[in-house]
Amino acid sequence: MCGRYASIKAPTDLADEFRAVDATDGAAEPDYNVAPTKTIVTVVQRHPRDADGTPDPDVTERTLRLVTWGLVPSWAKDAKGGARMINARSETAAEKPAFKRAMRARRCLIPADGWYEWQRGPDHKQPYYTRYADRSSLAMAGIWEFWKPKDDPEGAYPDGLVTAAVLTTSAVGELAQVHDRMPLLLPPAAWDAWLDPDTGADADPVASWLAPPSEELVASLELRPVSPLVNSVRNNGPELLEPFTDVPEPLQLDLLAGPNPQ
Repeated sequence: MCGRYASIKAPTDLADEFRAVDATDGAAEPDYNVAPTKTIVTVVQRHPRDADGTPDPDVTERTLRLVTWGLVPSWAKDAKGGARMINARSETAAEKPAFKRAMRARRCLIPADGWYEWQRGPDHKQPYYTRYADRSSLAMAGIWEFWKPKDDPEGAYPDGLVTAAVLTTSAVGELAQVHDRMPLLLPPAAWDAWLDPDTGADADPVASWLAPPSEELVASLELRPVSPLVNSVRNNGPELLEPFTDVPEPLQLDLLAGPNPQ
């Protein structure tokens, strides 16, 4: 699963990396401990609309957008369930009522510097942090949805609510020592197909990217223990990423170091 991650890079840098236009209006700030229900940066690709709201079928635009982490289906009566829908299983998301509409045409990328996962021990949970050894951004596969209540007398959501979920897959290699699930990571070669709003989730090449990542991709990752400070969402700073040496012996793992650790 993916329940916490770090999003540190500036939107301008992410826009360059993901070949997108920054539409965050400078509202995104570095976050070393991204948690459910927070506002997150996503990469989406849509058909631009004219003044009447009609989409141009011949053109798409790729942009960075801010959304809420925790997907609220369009048919939900309220937004309360979003906090429970931060992840969607890649194997079944296209069939689940809460996710299948988004899987068809509202897929996104969720940039991250790295993600946290907790290994369970007999009486202790040890957090680990995973990132690319070369510090490039992870592209977590995601889906997004637009929700607006039918009855909103207090005007809590005058413009509706845009939310997203991270797709997960079976953990591969050494990552499975920490947890049996991991975010579905997409290499740059998959981005165009994944973001294309006109390609269904059951069609190639989109469907082919729903499998667990390759051994080659996993070999480019770095896995290391970090401080239990990350357990609390109130802690948020670069110290959360520092290597942690006081790991109980039963929870010490064979760590990934990537091809070129720095």
